[in-house]
Amino acid sequence: QVQLVESGGGLVQPGGSLRVSCAASGSIHNIYDMGWYRQAPGKQRELVAGISANGDTNYADSVKGRFTISRDNAKNTVYLQMNSLKPEDTAVYYCNADVSYYYGGFLGRKAYWGQGTQVTVSS
Repeated sequence: QVQLVESGGGLVQPGGSLRVSCAASGSIHNIYDMGWYRQAPGKQRELVAGISANGDTNYADSVKGRFTISRDNAKNTVYLQMNSLKPEDTAVYYCNADVSYYYGGFLGRKAYWGQGTQVTVSS
């Protein structure tokens, strides 16, 4: 039905920058809220940033002023620009999208998750 594919993770030094992307594909009718979550080893998955269809954003306090979420609706893609990265930002980053999709002449709606991309901040 719908797939979310993340890219752009990797290893970066403290203070560095990284941008991760997440592209949605499949039988998409519309994409509503999109967001980025992260999960560090031994911790629960947490919301990092979210963006609505009309561009309203919200951020976790721990990343405010350092991370920027954006989206390109024409490309069904959401981005997370991460600046001034800290070792505590190390985690697997997952994108999430609330999507309505076509199936057999009907419309469905579901929240989809990407497979995750590793971000490691270390010297």
